Amino acid sequence: MSVLLRVVLDQLVTETDPDLAMASRELAAALVRSAPTGCDVGAIIPAGSDEFDVPGLAEVRRMGMGRRELAAAWQLGVTAGTGGGLIHSPTLLAPLVRHDRANDHDQTVVTLWDLRPWEHPEEFSRPAQAWFKAMLKRARKHADAVVVPTHAMAQRLADFVELGGRVRVISGAPPAGLAVPGDAVGRRRTLALPEAAVVLVGDAAPSSALATGFAALAAAGTDLPIVVIDAGDGQEPGIADLAEAAGIAADRVHVRAELDAADRASVLDAAVLVLAPSRRAGFPWRVLEALALGVPVIAAASADHREVVLDGGRVVGADGDDSEDVTALGDAVAEALTSPAQLERLGVLAGDRGRAFSWRAAAERVWQLHADL
Repeated sequence: MSVLLRVVLDQLVTETDPDLAMASRELAAALVRSAPTGCDVGAIIPAGSDEFDVPGLAEVRRMGMGRRELAAAWQLGVTAGTGGGLIHSPTLLAPLVRHDRANDHDQTVVTLWDLRPWEHPEEFSRPAQAWFKAMLKRARKHADAVVVPTHAMAQRLADFVELGGRVRVISGAPPAGLAVPGDAVGRRRTLALPEAAVVLVGDAAPSSALATGFAALAAAGTDLPIVVIDAGDGQEPGIADLAEAAGIAADRVHVRAELDAADRASVLDAAVLVLAPSRRAGFPWRVLEALALGVPVIAAASADHREVVLDGGRVVGADGDDSEDVTALGDAVAEALTSPAQLERLGVLAGDRGRAFSWRAAAERVWQLHADL
């Protein structure tokens, strides 16, 4: 009799976050490819689109309600129809109810990719705050394990919930096959972007620290164009105001929201360096993509950046103290731009570090986690 691991893939039917959708898709595909002998992978999905692009699934269990209704029902512990067994969610959305792991062999594992809902709740709506709070409470009661992508996040999570020894660290990875597309130049022309720029990572939320990033670039004295990626749709005017407040002319700043992986790779292909000024606790997806593509990275000091970047780039400033970030980041940018040789060295280090992350490795650790449980 085969063992079936069912993955909650709500993001592939109704996407609420592009990174969560990518992580869900890549992990599910890697779980299929790495399944041990006698094991299969299935999916639990909400009602919605019939399009479903994960080949090799042994079963797809479609729930009788859409994602929004499913999230509300599971928040209240209404999980009829999920079927029990081994359930793995690449997000916090999961059927978290009391179950018998010892006798019925039921398991439920959830994943947290960032702690912003708890560290910066003011950046979320009240309904979203309530949902995250309720689901983490349910995870404390009923999850057999909670996966986070870094050891730093595991330590920070303990400030918000007591999970004992149930926290496991399994890193994410860039999209499988991430590479500069052959039409990268054409894509940049379509996006009206320059051929050489500093890429600044963040959105309009204060925790993204774009104001710090702009001030650091002004302090560095560079006149290179600046491309902002990861901004939300409609945030362009607010981000332009942040740049002008730092003394950077708005016509130097190009804000591009909601780029797909190929467009992001095209932007990074023309990046002189990537600047990541945020210290918030979360998995730095864009930093990881820059590393994978061999782009020099300069990041504000945080435990997550130190763990992910390691020796693949410059992590500057003092952990826990953002008062000197403008000076530290500005000095690091100015130093990196002193010569092509310096940028080339940082690019080689980035590429070496980027090869340490893969969805195959993540999937193998997921299988091992469920075997250990």
